[in-house]
Amino acid sequence: MLGNSLDFLSTRVSYKLNLRGPSFTLQAGCSTSLVAVCQAVQSLLTFQSDMALAGGVSITFPQKRGTEYQEGGMTSPDGRCRAFDAGAQGTVFGSGVGVVLLKRVEDAVRDGDHIYSMIRGCALNNDGSSKVGFTAPSIEGQSRVIAMAQEAAGVSPDTIGYIEAHGTGTPLGDPIELAALTQAFSAKTTAKQFCAIGTTKTNVGHLDVAAGVTGSSMPQIFCDMACCLPPCIFIRPIRNSTFRIAHFS
Repeated sequence: MLGNSLDFLSTRVSYKLNLRGPSFTLQAGCSTSLVAVCQAVQSLLTFQSDMALAGGVSITFPQKRGTEYQEGGMTSPDGRCRAFDAGAQGTVFGSGVGVVLLKRVEDAVRDGDHIYSMIRGCALNNDGSSKVGFTAPSIEGQSRVIAMAQEAAGVSPDTIGYIEAHGTGTPLGDPIELAALTQAFSAKTTAKQFCAIGTTKTNVGHLDVAAGVTGSSMPQIFCDMACCLPPCIFIRPIRNSTFRIAHFS
């Protein structure tokens, strides 16, 4: 039980590495690892921790397996994830792990650490019952949390050059996410097509609870390498999308 239970994952890492700060495992679906990052940020800001490890891991068995395609469902019929593309029909699941080490920026500078990026702000919320079903996303819920994160970070939308989206490649999720981003950005700017949008899922698949930290790591890698990894299999924007009149490209 101790070796396989999710409840003991974080505390086992703390035991092995002799870590003394808050240590716990949380579960929040595919947002799990990003929620963990937000919790780590709060731990640092309240000085409960001086360094924090946050991330997620998802390994499914058997590794080689198929899925039964259902029209309008979540999984892709051909094993391709075409996020924000007109041919998007679903996502592809994968296995992976991602962990980030966080410190207060003044401490990282003092210690001479290699700083990949700085988290200026984060926000969490839930969209309650204001959506068509339990597993469906909500424009209002997503738009509110995007605006909250921008306020917490103290940034204006028109200064943002790249959005790492959830981008599952589903006919339901992608249009809602794009509409939520458009709504949040439109409240503060009228500029058009100034911000690139992408998702790692077209390259590595949907990593479930590890998806968030994987996605948040990609812009850091882009900045460190001074290049941007384009999404795979993008041919033309999703039908009825607002790409041409929105802030994103």
